[in-house]
Amino acid sequence: MPGLIRRVAVVAALALTAAAMPVATASAAPAAPGDANIVVTWAVNSHIAAYDVARQPPYINGRVFAMVQGAVYDAANAAAGSPYEPYLLPVRGRQGHSLDAAVATAAYQVLLSIFPAQAATLRAQYDESLAPIRDGKAKRGGIALGEEAAAAMIAFRRDDGSGRTATWNIGTAPGQWRPTPPGFAQEGAHVADVRPFVIRSGADFRTAGPPALGSAAYARELNEVKALGSATSTVRTQDQTQAAIWWHDRHQTEWEIKAQLARTQRLSPLETARMYAMSDVTRADTTIACFTQKRQWNFWRPVTAVQLADTDGNPATTADPAWTPLLITPPFPDFTSGHACTTSAIMTSLWRFFGRDDIAFSAYSADSGTTRHFTSFSQATAEVVEARIWGGVHYRSADVQGVRLGEQVAHYVLAREFRRR
Repeated sequence: MPGLIRRVAVVAALALTAAAMPVATASAAPAAPGDANIVVTWAVNSHIAAYDVARQPPYINGRVFAMVQGAVYDAANAAAGSPYEPYLLPVRGRQGHSLDAAVATAAYQVLLSIFPAQAATLRAQYDESLAPIRDGKAKRGGIALGEEAAAAMIAFRRDDGSGRTATWNIGTAPGQWRPTPPGFAQEGAHVADVRPFVIRSGADFRTAGPPALGSAAYARELNEVKALGSATSTVRTQDQTQAAIWWHDRHQTEWEIKAQLARTQRLSPLETARMYAMSDVTRADTTIACFTQKRQWNFWRPVTAVQLADTDGNPATTADPAWTPLLITPPFPDFTSGHACTTSAIMTSLWRFFGRDDIAFSAYSADSGTTRHFTSFSQATAEVVEARIWGGVHYRSADVQGVRLGEQVAHYVLAREFRRR
C-alpha cells in the first residue's frame, strides 16, 4: 500500500523527534463558531508565497500546495487523535496538542524549506498564528507535532526531480509542437519526471491522443476552436469570453472556491485540512500524469495549427496566418489540457469529500472582473472544457481527455489515501 511504504521510509528519521514529544489524552478542542480557520489561513499564506511572491505558475506551485496540505493534514489528524489514515506520520496517541499550533507549524516549516528567501514574512505570519494560543503543554505539543509532520514531508520530497531542467521536443513536421507567440517560450518539460505523491508513475494514466490530422474529427475540432477561440471572434458571446478569461486567471479561482466551501459548509479545521489535502495532492499527481501525456503526444497548439493549416493535408481546414487566440497560449504542448486535467481532479476530489455533487459555490476573478456561480462540481468541470476552446488554447478532445485523466487519477489517489480509519 503506497501510504504504508512512505511511512516506513520516514519512520526512522522521525523516531528521535517522536520520542521527545509530550503525550496527553484529551481530544483536540474544535474551533468555536466564528473562529478563523487556521487551515484556510495557511492555505492563503502558501498561495501568497508561491504565486504572488515567487511567481510560480500552476504547473509548478501544485507541488508546493501538495506538500503544505499533506503536512497540515497529518498534523491536524494527529492532533485530533488520528480519526483518518495518516499520509506520512505513523499513528500514535497525541491528543491534547493544540491543533492550531500543529497546523501553523507544519505549514510554516514546509514553506520555509521551499522559500527560504521569504523567511521574514513567513516568520511574521507564523508568530501571528501562534500569538492567540495560550502558552503551555498543549501549545508546545502542537508545535512539536507540526515540526514532525513538516520534517516527514520535507524528507519525503527531497530529490523528487522538481529541481531538474528539461526541454520539450520542438518539431517542424505538421502536428508537432513548436513554441508559440508572443513569447515563443517553452516551460514545464521536467514536470513529467517529478516523483508523484501517491500514484506510481504518470505513465500509468494514458489518453487516446489527438485525432489524425487528415480525419474529419480533426477538421471539426480545429474549425471549432478557430471560430470560437479567435481574438476577434464574432460568434463567441460576451459570457463565453468572460468565462475563458475567468478560467485562465493564474491567481486560480479554485483557491477562493475551497476557502468558500470551508466556510459555507461549516467545516472544522480537521475537515478543512482533509479537503485541502485530498484536492491538492490529487491535483499534483494529475499534473504529473498530464505532462507525461503532453510529452508523449507533443501535439501542436491551435495557434500553430490554424496558421499552418495548409500543411496538415486535410482538405476541410484552411490556413489563416494572421489568426491569434483570445488567450496567450501556455508554453508547452497540447494533449492533454492541463487545466481540464487539474480542474477535473479537484472537482472530483471535492465531490468525493462531500459525498455529493450538488453543492453551490462561486469565485471572483480579477482578470475577468466577474464572479462565476456554479450549482455543482460537475457543472464547473463541464464549463472548463468549453472555456479552453473559447480561449483558443485547446481542442475539444484535449479537454475531454483531460477530464477523464483527472478523474482516473483522483479515483486512484482517494482509494488509497485520506480515508477514515
